[in-house]
Amino acid sequence: MKKDRKLAIITARGGSKRIPRKNIKEFCGKPIIAYSIQAALRAGVFDTVMVSTDDEEIAGIAGQYGAEVPFFRDAKTSDDHSTTSDVLREVLAAYEERGENYDIVCCLYPTAPFVTAEKLGNAVECLADSDADVLIPVVAFSYPIQRSMVIEEGRLVFRHPEYLDSRSQDLETHYHDAGQFYVFRTESFLRSGRVIAGNILPLTVSELEVQDIDNMTDWKLAEMKYRLIAERGGGI
Repeated sequence: MKKDRKLAIITARGGSKRIPRKNIKEFCGKPIIAYSIQAALRAGVFDTVMVSTDDEEIAGIAGQYGAEVPFFRDAKTSDDHSTTSDVLREVLAAYEERGENYDIVCCLYPTAPFVTAEKLGNAVECLADSDADVLIPVVAFSYPIQRSMVIEEGRLVFRHPEYLDSRSQDLETHYHDAGQFYVFRTESFLRSGRVIAGNILPLTVSELEVQDIDNMTDWKLAEMKYRLIAERGGGI
């Protein structure tokens, strides 16, 4: 039986706006992208770990930490309007032109310091052993969304008033994308044109291991979480 070939793609363009040079900014002692690269390499499940970038400095740091940068992004996939799917299609097409094809791909973000080798290895193995198209890490909403409110004409309105008298523990748990990585089958992605599509497997992670990093307050919170996990012996 043919063994699936697996590729890790770390997407890291140079033009971050809200936090300049975000993808290589120092995070708890080293460039934040280094955490993603090292987790992917240490997972031991990928045939290739590469960084997709348009930036010479990012490429240099990626190489220092062991990732491949076999080509640079096209200008079309380096602007503010390009999507993750655009970047992934470009990378897969470039490898195909070189005669290299991959069956399973992990799209890993460069600002995901809570991702570990163990998580990546488990995620890839879980998808490979299933009939699913994609696996994504998810985290539970910290507050029941059934009790969410909206503001209409200056007044608060409950979106789901039927749940006002329900106990929190009786309400169904809802989840959202952790924004860390996606593991998917290449065939499914190319067919649908979307990463999150088809039969989707969840990998649940704790709120402590998730942090959107869009501004410097987010950055400091992420560092605090990272240090707390390290102090608890979390293995990051």
